[in-house]
Amino acid sequence: MAGAYKTPGVYILEKDAFPNSVVEVATAVPAFVGYTEFADNKGKSLLNKPWRISSMAEFISYFGGPPPATFKIARKGAAPTVADAVASPAATDDEKAIVDAINAARKAVTGIASQDENPDPFSTNDEDFSLGKDSKFFLSLEGQYYLLYRSMMLFFQNGGGACYVVSVGNYAQEIAEGELSAGVQTLKKEQEPTMVVIPEAVSLSEADCYKLQQAMFNHCGYDMKNRFAILDIYNGFQDNRDNECIDNFRNKMATNFPAFGAVYYPWVNTSIVSLPEVSFRNVHADSLGDFAALLTLEVRETVPSLKKQESIVAEIDKLADIASKSPAENDVLHKTLNAVCPLYSKILAGIQHKLNLLPPSAAMAGIYTMVDNTRGVWKAPANVSLNSVSSPAVNITHEEQEDLNVNTAGKSINAIRTFIGEGTLVWGARTLDGNSLDWRYINVRRTMIMLEESVKLATKAYVFEPNVANTWVTIKSMIGNFLTSVWKRGGLAGASPDDAFSVHVGLGETMTAEDILEGVLRVTVLVALSRPAEFIEITFQQQMQKS
Repeated sequence: MAGAYKTPGVYILEKDAFPNSVVEVATAVPAFVGYTEFADNKGKSLLNKPWRISSMAEFISYFGGPPPATFKIARKGAAPTVADAVASPAATDDEKAIVDAINAARKAVTGIASQDENPDPFSTNDEDFSLGKDSKFFLSLEGQYYLLYRSMMLFFQNGGGACYVVSVGNYAQEIAEGELSAGVQTLKKEQEPTMVVIPEAVSLSEADCYKLQQAMFNHCGYDMKNRFAILDIYNGFQDNRDNECIDNFRNKMATNFPAFGAVYYPWVNTSIVSLPEVSFRNVHADSLGDFAALLTLEVRETVPSLKKQESIVAEIDKLADIASKSPAENDVLHKTLNAVCPLYSKILAGIQHKLNLLPPSAAMAGIYTMVDNTRGVWKAPANVSLNSVSSPAVNITHEEQEDLNVNTAGKSINAIRTFIGEGTLVWGARTLDGNSLDWRYINVRRTMIMLEESVKLATKAYVFEPNVANTWVTIKSMIGNFLTSVWKRGGLAGASPDDAFSVHVGLGETMTAEDILEGVLRVTVLVALSRPAEFIEITFQQQMQKS
């Protein structure tokens, strides 16, 4: 160096004493794909463009509000309409005529109980929505039901934070597997997302749902190798003993890259939609006549005073022309009917219940985020309570969970269960690769993804550096320091750093002379990842009295 100096004097040289550090990558940044009211950023379209948000307010700003959801009120099978049966006595004072009409109406709608061939998660056969024990009515969703908006609310209420949203269309479009799959492909250009969630997969046909879910696995485990898919069970609102939704999933879902995803069962009853948000606006226009007739029939049957009957029926008749009334007038009508017609309140409660029935994947994405931020990605996202969830749609017993958790096919299903005094808990922590000793647990797979991505990004700085001992030592020290910090926080198992990990690099250790000639620098990192105590066994045994 001295030969480079020409003028006498004092020269200062600075030399780096420490290697580059590894920066831990984010672990809980889900990407949601689905349909929204619009996709706009100040006039610039966000359609099929991954867009980062961090709150529900931002989602509404860029993607709009909730989707329309209207229900038809109908009977099982074909029968004379209730409107025909109760129309004639509405304006008469002849009590016998009224009683006869009520009996005719009851006869027209009772005893009809044909089973639906295709179960609808947003329909109900509950007797709570009938006029009597023998009447059979059900609420049936009309048109598409888009799940992304309310799933995003569930995500943020369960600890969700920064995430990406890919809007593939608006509420005027039909939910299509091709559009959702194309939305997944747009995520290839984004580096930050670590999870993929598509709640609307369950709104497709069964075959298309499985096709889309396998596309999610291909994206996470084959294309990117650094992401995790969170899935829902198709028809997961049903009891598997009756409808075999779990068996169908295991038989029909492909098994490629099962370690890169987990699935949860059953769906959950939430409190996302409050009762004041529901009104007769959620009753489809084609059903308003039957709706009014049902309310009229209840009034005729339960209100003893004919004069009071007529005053209430006069209010019910206003449902026929709600389109011509102002929003304020309709609000007054809603409040009036809610106060004087118990059946009106029951039906609205039924609609609220159905709107609150949601697949759990978005809630689990929020749970992953919360656990990662409070405990670390190495903590299994289980034995954690769900917020804004009143109960699972299906109550699972200890015995029923055995086959969900451990199966000869290896496709483990994580249960969501309710426990007395504890609420609704996530009671499973396995990937779909449930028989693998390497990747059985969600936290093991996700921790390894975090370690790999963090080290990969830090080591890029040494591409084209001399493949010599100085570079090897620097890289080894850099990775070792990073893994030591992870070990100190409980991410690696071992009483000391030497027990928890080891880093190997160098000629004769990980490389041959030929590797160096070919420009290859090989580093081997061994880590002891912490695994959850899924089964705790406590042994009790009697002993002889000693004193």
